[in-house]
Amino acid sequence: MKNRSLSFWLFLTPTLVALSLVVIIPVIMGLFYSFTNWDGIAFTEMVGFKNYLSLFQDHDFINAFWFTVKFVITTVILLNAIGLSLALLVTQKLKTSNFLRTIFFMPNMIGGLILGFIWQFIFTQAFTALGNALHLSWLQNWLTNETTGFWGLVIVTVWQMSGYIMIIYIAYLQNIPQEVIEAAEMDGASAWQRFTKITFPMIAPAFTVCMFLTLSNGFKIYDQNLSLTNGGPYKSTQMLALDIVNTAYNAGNFALAEAKSIIFFLIVAAISLLQVYYNRKREVKL
Repeated sequence: MKNRSLSFWLFLTPTLVALSLVVIIPVIMGLFYSFTNWDGIAFTEMVGFKNYLSLFQDHDFINAFWFTVKFVITTVILLNAIGLSLALLVTQKLKTSNFLRTIFFMPNMIGGLILGFIWQFIFTQAFTALGNALHLSWLQNWLTNETTGFWGLVIVTVWQMSGYIMIIYIAYLQNIPQEVIEAAEMDGASAWQRFTKITFPMIAPAFTVCMFLTLSNGFKIYDQNLSLTNGGPYKSTQMLALDIVNTAYNAGNFALAEAKSIIFFLIVAAISLLQVYYNRKREVKL
């Protein structure tokens, strides 16, 4: 038993060391620096909660927060709806199911920065050319205002992640006993009744996982925001992650950026954990 315990800790040690160096120690250091006037190199005094109190007067941070919340709500709904729809489609007895799975998942393999620059070209060149040809003004200048810039970010994120969410739903859909579905069909249950009364309750754990992933990913979006709009025009499409980076490296206020990061971490952790807790309770009821 002692040898087994020693082996367990020996195998676990590299992971714990890596986690400590990459996550735990930087978080503790960031928390400490958020109470100082750190300039990225050194600090000269402790300022207490000054950096945290200044967040309430930082209009860029507040605007980025509400823009991010709006983005997260929209993408969570669309990603789960589209991901589940695609999963239901490719789990049907179609000859092209495997081909469709590959096609739908491929966008997730493209890096965020590259993806953003590809779609930037589509929005600024292809959409504009199409709008000029068809005389449709709403297709032109997609990244030049907050509304179309917002929907541009939503489109890119949903296009990239829908296939990944689809794979998770597929894994749970394939574990549903077909005998149960066939029995319900023989009893006269409609397709909608079979979905709402049998399929969805049995894939509720998948919904919990996908909600967690889409929520946390939506809040942490950075590379697509940077490459697609870079927060413009006039920071109207700037999300929280980009605002924190700009505060540190453009404004040179590293201590304030650390305070924003801590608040950002607490917000994402609280929302994600509450969502998991609520959905876990819901799974039991279902």
